[in-house]
Amino acid sequence: MHEDIAERQGYKRIGGIDEAGRGALAGPVVAACVILDPHNIPPGIVDSKKISDRKRRSLYKSIQESSLAVGIGCAPPNLIDEVNIYNATKVAMKLAINDLDCTPDFLLIDAVKLYDISISSLSITKGEEKSVSIAAASIIAKVHRDDIMISMSKKYPEYRFFSHKGYATAYHREALLRYGPISEHRYSYRPVNKAYEQWK
Repeated sequence: MHEDIAERQGYKRIGGIDEAGRGALAGPVVAACVILDPHNIPPGIVDSKKISDRKRRSLYKSIQESSLAVGIGCAPPNLIDEVNIYNATKVAMKLAINDLDCTPDFLLIDAVKLYDISISSLSITKGEEKSVSIAAASIIAKVHRDDIMISMSKKYPEYRFFSHKGYATAYHREALLRYGPISEHRYSYRPVNKAYEQWK
């Protein structure tokens, strides 16, 4: 694991960063930064996409309780439309770092490079598979974002965000055309823009 390499280089507080929701048509992109306690890592931490919702939520609680620090950052749809999803993801990641109770001295980041931070970092392709810290962050980000979308369902029941979490399912695309996009949609994404052009 990359954590072992970083520890051998003298780093002690190693933060893993990942995001959830980059491909969704609605809702924020959410990033998490997790500094695991190397002496108390919950068993079973893997990429959030490879486990069930029930398992994710169980690990979410264990990670929150056992980690040295957990930070979460969100970039809303209007920011995504303004600066694009890649840059909005970087904003969310920086917010997640700033949300930590202690400062990491090294960061392992899934895919994205953060150049304008003072903390040493390493960008790793498919990081959830190669770093337990990034995998832990993927779980935190996914569960936090899912809960946002479930809560959004209460305000916009016709969209059934509780089911698809804002992703481009057949039902969501149909609902976009039937009801028109709302403020929580990303208008720079083609299916949303298509529905907007029909409704405006």
